Amino acid sequence: MGALQVSAFVLGTLLLLALSWQALRRPQSHGFYRFFAWEAILVLLVFNGPYWFVERYSAHQLASWALLFASLLVLVPGVYQLRRAGKPNDQRNDAELFAFERTSQLVTSGVFSHIRHPLYASLLLLAWGVAFKQPNGLSWTLAGIATVALYLTAKFDEAECLQQFGDAYSEYMQRSKMFVPWMF
Repeated sequence: MGALQVSAFVLGTLLLLALSWQALRRPQSHGFYRFFAWEAILVLLVFNGPYWFVERYSAHQLASWALLFASLLVLVPGVYQLRRAGKPNDQRNDAELFAFERTSQLVTSGVFSHIRHPLYASLLLLAWGVAFKQPNGLSWTLAGIATVALYLTAKFDEAECLQQFGDAYSEYMQRSKMFVPWMF
């Protein structure tokens, strides 16, 4: 690993720590587990960055680009819906929540009508897309770690949403999937 990669890792980790320091003090919060997902994705990016455009038209690169673009296709409408329909406000004062996460309304329309966690699904697609840049044991392991961390993030987020939105969220869970429409 070169000096540039080490620097990128250190700077990235410092940024993630700055974003997550309050959540890291609360292991029962979704932000605690999200930090570890982000960190696994950061390591994937650092290790696989040099392979971003190697063998451009190989099957693994094409799969990688498909997953990376799919990640954006889930992320953009997810953030848009949270901001528009979620009506974020300062009434939810959980310090570890980002501003757009402080929703006052349960969002069940748009991409949220199919999956409960489009932003985490986007991170899953990102992790596996980056893993396909250099398909090897380390990449698969890191993507697996990110997957487990994102699953735990979603489970703890759901507990928080049940507390915030009550029966409405419980009913929503019955008619939507966690990450993949109609499947899981």
